[in-house]
Amino acid sequence: MTKLRSLERLLPPPNPHWVGNGFNVHHFFPGNGGPSQERMSPFLMLDYNSLADLPPSDLPRGVDVHPHRGFETVTISYKGLIAHHDSAGNSGVIGEGDVQWMTAGAGVLHKEYHDLDFTRRGGPFQMVQLWVNLPAAHKMHAPHYQEIRSASMGRLDLKSGYVEIIAGSCSGISGPAATFSPVHLYNLHMEAGDCFELTFPQHYNASMLAISGKAVLQGVRELPQDHFALLGNDGDDILVECKVPNTTILLMAGEPIDEPISSHGPFVMNTHGEILQAFEDFRSGKFGTLR
Repeated sequence: MTKLRSLERLLPPPNPHWVGNGFNVHHFFPGNGGPSQERMSPFLMLDYNSLADLPPSDLPRGVDVHPHRGFETVTISYKGLIAHHDSAGNSGVIGEGDVQWMTAGAGVLHKEYHDLDFTRRGGPFQMVQLWVNLPAAHKMHAPHYQEIRSASMGRLDLKSGYVEIIAGSCSGISGPAATFSPVHLYNLHMEAGDCFELTFPQHYNASMLAISGKAVLQGVRELPQDHFALLGNDGDDILVECKVPNTTILLMAGEPIDEPISSHGPFVMNTHGEILQAFEDFRSGKFGTLR
């Protein structure tokens, strides 16, 4: 017999900080008073650029070329246009509801920035970036890039709204993202009166971020806009109830990767020696070139 998970933590948005000159993010974890990477596994990091109205600019906005190894970056656009280039030859621009899922694997250089046309005209901007860990067996996988359009995502209809399935599955409906360990990533687009119930194995780590509106979790606590909720591993069931219109909740759940985590800056491996090797490979040009 299953039971509702407890609400372990409810976190308001931390003070934002700039990543490059294009992303003013609330850094929910790790650090900054948030849960550890081990507690959130397989998720390593959550940065959230809450809704902001950007003025027009002729100056490029974004993050210049930088390396990664050993994990995946998942960028979700809620407002605005985000461009990507990497040293494996991948590039693309995502808009509202789309996702860039980049597997850094053995090592890649990439840059992320606001699309030039969007920068010039300005407008509302909102996004999430997640880092997802790779199991040791796949940390040196060849770099890979998935551009996932909103129209290609799995969809489960609710009473008035719907669930958008980016990765994993829900009620027999699968999302298009390919993952290296069990990961479930959904956008709950809910309206007043909608109710969403689902079950994950108790050992899966599960959390939610309110992108817009607000919802009631587990029948007891309100999740306000821009807040993060971590659910306990003391039950299986999740209950989300919506009482206001135009609510979007990002739900993240996955099976923990029960392996050591050694991270430094842009690299996440299993041992300190592997981190040192990553820096050496980066310095020696093994991650390719990108301008």
